Amino acid sequence: MSDLFAPHEPPEMVSARPLADRLRPRTLAEVTGQEHLTGPDGVLTRMIASGSLGSMIFWGPPGTGKTTVARLLSGEAGLAFEQISAIFSGVADLKKVFESARARRMSGRQTLLFVDEIHRFNRAQQDSFLPVMEDGTVILVGATTENPSFELNAALLSRARVLTFKPHDEASLEELLKRAEAAEGKPLPLDDEARASLIRMADGDGRAVLTLAEEVWRAARREEIFDSAGLREIVQRRAPVYDKGQDGHYNLISALHKSVRGSDPDAALYYLCRMFDAGEDPLYIGRRLVRMAVEDIGLADPQALAICNAAKDAYDYLGSPEGELALAEACVYLATAPKSNAVYTAYKAAMRAAKENGSLLPPKHILNAPTKLMKGEGYGEGYRYDHDEPDAFSGQDYFPEKMGRKTFYDPPERGFEREIRKRLEWWNKLRRDRNS
Repeated sequence: MSDLFAPHEPPEMVSARPLADRLRPRTLAEVTGQEHLTGPDGVLTRMIASGSLGSMIFWGPPGTGKTTVARLLSGEAGLAFEQISAIFSGVADLKKVFESARARRMSGRQTLLFVDEIHRFNRAQQDSFLPVMEDGTVILVGATTENPSFELNAALLSRARVLTFKPHDEASLEELLKRAEAAEGKPLPLDDEARASLIRMADGDGRAVLTLAEEVWRAARREEIFDSAGLREIVQRRAPVYDKGQDGHYNLISALHKSVRGSDPDAALYYLCRMFDAGEDPLYIGRRLVRMAVEDIGLADPQALAICNAAKDAYDYLGSPEGELALAEACVYLATAPKSNAVYTAYKAAMRAAKENGSLLPPKHILNAPTKLMKGEGYGEGYRYDHDEPDAFSGQDYFPEKMGRKTFYDPPERGFEREIRKRLEWWNKLRRDRNS
């Protein structure tokens, strides 16, 4: 395997390598943006100082240094370095790596095995790492952009420590740009506003900010300085880091839902636009707004459900971009509406009671009796037709006799539900009076 840090490359080969590759740190201390791991008191710094490394999972977004840090760890700990990618490797490749590691161990040298995109391995392939981790054949360092709790076997996680890599902040991306300028021997041809815009385009990805900088240098003519508009023309706009099927998708829809529930229309609109900007299916967002209407607003504002359904239909009718405004309107309506989850919690409690109590027969007085046999069994006997009662309310008990009366729906004292609460209290009073 070729060494990315080989010291004797010809100058023309060095200059041909991408800027991000040429600026890879050569020691842990040079790594930027991960001070909690590689700083003077960082977790990995302490591991190296103690002379003992264990298996680890590096979890974080792209361009945060996971591969580089794994290589540096092997060098500073004096371990052989092996790298495979779960995208291109199978069981046969794993067996070869394990055999090489065993042979190396017999000669007294341990192997650090770096597995990129480890979450791409299936459960059986992940299990194959367990024996070689347990007997010390390899120190496994797996890298993943996905939540290990969902994507990796519990057995594998129990044998490895999860270390979180953070997206680069503006300060660490600026530091990378300064290193690039020092390596190139010239300033980046951007004005201050454009430089800040380039950092935002990188979206926390160190590799991306260096790649974008390299594109700017390639495009610039002599003495030319780009403003923000010029920058956008040259590098276009890098798509947000967002995978509609993975963590980014769930994180943003969760943020949108909780902002609506917390009655913050500004935050709700921000996350709605983040999802639109990333290419999320607007009809999916429309369905989620309907869900919020029934879960978090409920009968505190019965119009919320109608408005969300209308917004979803409006998008279906208008398409993009006009239809997004209807969804934005529904989003703001939900965020500013009164909130109640009384129906949501009542439904869950009633469903739990339905599962726990089995197939109980309803009380006979509310069952129809279409045959003589059923009439003889008492079906329908004593039923009182509510419309013929004073105030159209009989106060009968409708629960199965063996179950007894239950209370699932407990509306708050506001809006439409106030009237419902009055009726429930009236029912309970009638029941108490008749039983006394």
